[in-house]
Amino acid sequence: MLFTLPYPTIDPVLISIGPLPIRWYALAYITGLLLGWAYARALVAKKALWGRAAPLSSADIDDLLVYAALGVILGGRIGYVIFYNPAFYLAHPFDIFELWKGGMSFHGGLAGTIVAVYLLAKRKGLPVLSLVDICAATVPIGLFLGRIANFIKPELWGRPTDVSWAMVFPGAGPSPRHPSQLYEAALEGLVLYVVMVIVIRNGALKRPGLAAGIFSIGYAIARITCEFFREPDPQLGFLFGGATMGMLLSLPLIAAGIALIVYARRWPATPKTP
Repeated sequence: MLFTLPYPTIDPVLISIGPLPIRWYALAYITGLLLGWAYARALVAKKALWGRAAPLSSADIDDLLVYAALGVILGGRIGYVIFYNPAFYLAHPFDIFELWKGGMSFHGGLAGTIVAVYLLAKRKGLPVLSLVDICAATVPIGLFLGRIANFIKPELWGRPTDVSWAMVFPGAGPSPRHPSQLYEAALEGLVLYVVMVIVIRNGALKRPGLAAGIFSIGYAIARITCEFFREPDPQLGFLFGGATMGMLLSLPLIAAGIALIVYARRWPATPKTP
């Protein structure tokens, strides 16, 4: 029998307030948004990172929190419905609104956030790329917490394996599996956060679009890597040549990231304020 680590079963409901259950899943989204908001406010307050006063104010970041939250939730859910389970939701349309059962797409949430950021920029006359750069700096925080929530639920587990740290997940059958949620938390969350901190401290915010481009490529590489260990969604399986939906949806991010970096590098960095 293979050696496995015991899965640390955690109640997906953190606490119940009367008939209202507070789930780890929802708490991860809320905490990620609030921590991202606080970090974004700290970034716009540091002139040295921008080479001048930031083109965004703290009040703009407050508005961004609301817009981004709507973009993440609506885009994430719509993306999951379209990309991962259209047949089921076509047959059960009212289940689309049952967010507490899980089912969110990062790529859909990203698209929703981009639309929300564009609408905010148009309404307030703000630079779109600087808003996107701020989002790129903060997203790894939410990704880390979201993947931990996936682990606690548990969902999105890994493929069967014989590695010594494999786990038998409830609902995934008797086979030991990769704890791929933790791999994603590490790569998409912690590692990507460190990368973004480094590039921002080295002047990425002085070239609008540069931070967003680096994030796009970094996330795509991290996601594609983790997809080799993650079990594909059962209703989709492998698409062709061993590719998964997560891999295919990440490829356009690499192209978009390269385009943003090339665009950002065409312009000189914002000069320092004398």
